[in-house]
Amino acid sequence: MQIHSVGIDLGKTTFHLVALGAAGKVLVRKKFTQKQLLAYTANMQTSLLGLEACSGAHFLGRALHKQGHDVRLIPAQFVKPFVKSNKNDFIDAEAIAEAVERKNMRFVPIKTDDQLDLQAIHRVRDRLIARRTAVINQLRAFLLERGLVFAQTPAKLKAAMADILENAESDLTPRMRNLIDGLWSEWKLVEQQIEELNDELERISAADAGCTRIRKIPGIGPVVATAIVAAIGNGAAFSKGREFAAWLGIVPRQYSTGGKAKLFGISKRGNAYLRRILIHGARAVLHIKRDRAPIGAWLDALDARAPKNVVVVAMANKLARIAWAVLSSGNEYRPAAA
Repeated sequence: MQIHSVGIDLGKTTFHLVALGAAGKVLVRKKFTQKQLLAYTANMQTSLLGLEACSGAHFLGRALHKQGHDVRLIPAQFVKPFVKSNKNDFIDAEAIAEAVERKNMRFVPIKTDDQLDLQAIHRVRDRLIARRTAVINQLRAFLLERGLVFAQTPAKLKAAMADILENAESDLTPRMRNLIDGLWSEWKLVEQQIEELNDELERISAADAGCTRIRKIPGIGPVVATAIVAAIGNGAAFSKGREFAAWLGIVPRQYSTGGKAKLFGISKRGNAYLRRILIHGARAVLHIKRDRAPIGAWLDALDARAPKNVVVVAMANKLARIAWAVLSSGNEYRPAAA
């Protein structure tokens, strides 16, 4: 029995494996737990293994790679065209086994432990920021019902919180005052947790060579730098900077047919979190002193013919390409002459 390719459909507790022969015939169809799967693959001939890029795929990919297998992760949307008829776990595993054989298939690099740690920090930080926003909005709503209105910036509300809680003349019942005090304590706790994660990202970016190099690019600080490295490592998955920008979804969506090219707004594909913070970094670049910056003339020319948001996205596109070039080449960032 000569196995040509293997597809494994991942689940939380069960894993379905389908092995195909050279002619595409199903040779093996089995269901395992995680431990049973690793024991089976350890005794299986060295094979080309395909997994969908999902939760748990990077751990399993590293474990199978240590066993000597050629492991490749495939985005789920690229597996779907190979699914035949109805859907079940074995059909999905067979589709993965067929897709992994394709020479022009796009694969996802297996992340290292350091990349997964960085990614986890960013996800926790993003959740805490969303929680902080929810707490602030709830505080504003409760105070608005008592006739207390503040400017939109959180700093204005934060500065007034002590007076709100201590002012006996404000129209607050004891029960509402206790609720607001609890929300204020939660706000301060979440703020402290976010600051601790920011400090951790600062330390990591200062110690990592790739982060240190791309932090020299205007608009890329420790948060953006660590997010880029967590997502793409050294950028080897992309052959050029435009592919990285397209993966981020900051290039125009295309629908061309009959020789007529049609371009729309940005595609917004790929890593939404990384795209968002990269665009925040691009907004910061717009406020630099352009007469002193090499990119200033390009920004002025773009400002003259495009709306502000288009300029921001174009700047994010340029930052992404520069960051990929610096990471993939291993060279330092060298701005062009003004």
